[in-house]
Amino acid sequence: MAQTEVDWDHHIPLPKLAPVKAKITLALVALLCFINSYDGDFVFDDSEAIVNNQDLNPATPLNNIWGNDFWGSNLSSNNSHKSYRPLTVLTFRFNYLMAGGLHPVGFHILNIGLHSLISALMFDMFSILLGGLTYVNRKRLNHVPKASLLAGILFAAHPIHTESVAGIVGRADLLCALFFQLSFLTYCKAFRGGTERENIAIHWIAVSLLLCSAAMLCKEQGITVLGVNAAFDVLLICNVNVFELSHRLFLKKKTADVSELVRTGLLTRLALLSLSGASLLYTRWKIMGTGPPAFTEVDNPASFAENVFLRIVNYNYYYSLNAWLLLCPWWLCFDWSMGCVPLIKSAFDWRMPWLLLLWSFLIGLINQAICSQDSQRRRTLTLGLVLLVVPFLPACNIFFRVGFVVAERVLYLSSAGYCMLLAYALGCCCCRWSKHKVHYNVGKNLADRGNTSAAIKYYREAVRLHPTYVHAMNNLGNILKERNELVEAEDLLAKAVHIQPDFAAAWMNLGIVQNSLRKFEEAEQSYWNAIRFRKKYPDCYYNLGRLYVDLNRHLDALNAWRNATMLKPDHSLAWNNMVILLDNTGNLAQAEVIGREALKLLPKDHTIMFSLANVLGKLQKYEESEGFFLHALRINPNSASCHGNLAVLYHRWGKLELAKKHYELSLKLDPEALGTRDNYDMLQRKLDQLYRTTAP
Repeated sequence: MAQTEVDWDHHIPLPKLAPVKAKITLALVALLCFINSYDGDFVFDDSEAIVNNQDLNPATPLNNIWGNDFWGSNLSSNNSHKSYRPLTVLTFRFNYLMAGGLHPVGFHILNIGLHSLISALMFDMFSILLGGLTYVNRKRLNHVPKASLLAGILFAAHPIHTESVAGIVGRADLLCALFFQLSFLTYCKAFRGGTERENIAIHWIAVSLLLCSAAMLCKEQGITVLGVNAAFDVLLICNVNVFELSHRLFLKKKTADVSELVRTGLLTRLALLSLSGASLLYTRWKIMGTGPPAFTEVDNPASFAENVFLRIVNYNYYYSLNAWLLLCPWWLCFDWSMGCVPLIKSAFDWRMPWLLLLWSFLIGLINQAICSQDSQRRRTLTLGLVLLVVPFLPACNIFFRVGFVVAERVLYLSSAGYCMLLAYALGCCCCRWSKHKVHYNVGKNLADRGNTSAAIKYYREAVRLHPTYVHAMNNLGNILKERNELVEAEDLLAKAVHIQPDFAAAWMNLGIVQNSLRKFEEAEQSYWNAIRFRKKYPDCYYNLGRLYVDLNRHLDALNAWRNATMLKPDHSLAWNNMVILLDNTGNLAQAEVIGREALKLLPKDHTIMFSLANVLGKLQKYEESEGFFLHALRINPNSASCHGNLAVLYHRWGKLELAKKHYELSLKLDPEALGTRDNYDMLQRKLDQLYRTTAP
């Protein structure tokens, strides 16, 4: 069973840079965009957090940092802001020591340097979230070098970062983002040895949790990396289809099979992340001492609105403002309080449509993220939304009241999710518009309509224009295979997997061709390579089973097909082949069990009914066999083989007139069926003999 894969990264009009060069490029973009802030003065909140903060003075005991808030007030004080960010304050103190006093240039240069470093590391984050996590010989492959570079450029240059980078107190957001990235990338390292439970390096997960704690000591938002790590584990490492799992649990009222989740250790890791998050939150609450900070109506007017409806409406309007600032940062402001955003007090306020527009867009995006038939699109959109929304949750007023209306600095991490989604959207558009893709798309459309001769011409042109276009090679190889041009098909597919070693579909298709060429050992190795790069690959297990049948390794074939049906319960061909193989090898009782199991999952599959009916006929369960044959014929009345085998059943059963009827129907549909013709002639002779013996 041949498959094609969607490819869009190489159509993005950017150079494909080596990882080191890409990171240097992103760091330079960030530097060029924000270098003009290096000679700024201490402004706005800098006066309280830096100029008047005695914790920066070397004469102040270093231990004070761990007992005071971000502004230098004791945490136990009722006037404390409760912003506990000792690592950030420690870097301010470092700047003070290096400069020999309060000289803002050093503070600004460190902020710009941090943003450049974060932008460079974003290349690694985006490459994993957009392209997946694949290691070959313990070296991570980047499947989307251009898309991750594009997303990194968008992040490095986004104007929404002005407050975080140009404002010295934005250091908290920068340091939090840095440790956030390191925690995520370290979590990814845990799977360098493989995704099987015994191969996962638990010590890297422990390091990731420590880095999460460090992020939280820079700014409270750092704890949200646990949510991103959990989503990454569920969607990319374990490849869980959340919609399908929820549908099975809540709509069909069936117990979900969690054996695979237990085997990979996902549930254990999620429990560890949850327990760590709860511990960090409890510790943070204890540190606050007197409870959450007290804010005034001036700080956050919506949270003091007279009823719940108005609070919800205004909160959602704030969300729409944040979304607009990400989309179009035309006007930025360091302080949105003091009535800058008037409250919405009526359902007829002119700003209400913005709320509807925001949620309409989000619902559409969520629908694609959950229900799209394209698994890559589902994962990418879901992870993009997670990276967009989860870091913003502490600032959304849902869990506790915050001390601002809109704060551009809290969008520093969330903007990464926005840039990731935008890069994916632009990549898909480039894929559609690319001139190289034109030949590929025309070829694919022609092939889908059955015009393979014309499709070959366009696929060859696509490969000529783009010699490393592995997806065109894969599809061309499939067509040549169907035309029995096996040698050229093998060459094309072998070249495709040489260019892209983790191209699972091409490995599987190469195995199919090698099997047809009777290169059985090479075919088996190709199938296992495909499964190595795509753990849940039911079609590959199906084709592997066919190979084992050719090698008379019947038990291995059954195991391969069983794996296919476990991964894809509605895999009709795998079920049917199991029944047929068991029938052919004389294991009729087991064949009956498998056939009945298959029909519970696929009650309208006439091919499985046909195979099960044959088995039941051999077991002399004639009435049940007849029922399945007739049911199959109601679904597919023009099946010559079904009429023919039903006729054989009636022939054995002694219902000779019915046998004659179905032999004739079978021969009418397929006059060239020699076996049916021989059986019909034999029946005719028997009927003639009966007529002669019963004639008066």
